[in-house]
Amino acid sequence: VPLVKGDENSLSCACASVIAKVLRDRIMEKFHEIYPHYGFARHKGYPTKRHRELIRRLGVSDIHRRSFKL
Repeated sequence: VPLVKGDENSLSCACASVIAKVLRDRIMEKFHEIYPHYGFARHKGYPTKRHRELIRRLGVSDIHRRSFKL
């Protein structure tokens, strides 16, 4: 069930959100060890300008979503 503005209205939802982000960031740092040329440790997989440029230059890695449009 979606909770609109859950982070603002629910302490447990806010805590879960922080934990999920920290865990995701750690996972992306591990992926950086496998795919250092993509800079995952810096942008954490978010579609920054630099990340999109690297995908255009290097192509997608095994962990990139093929459905994402540059």
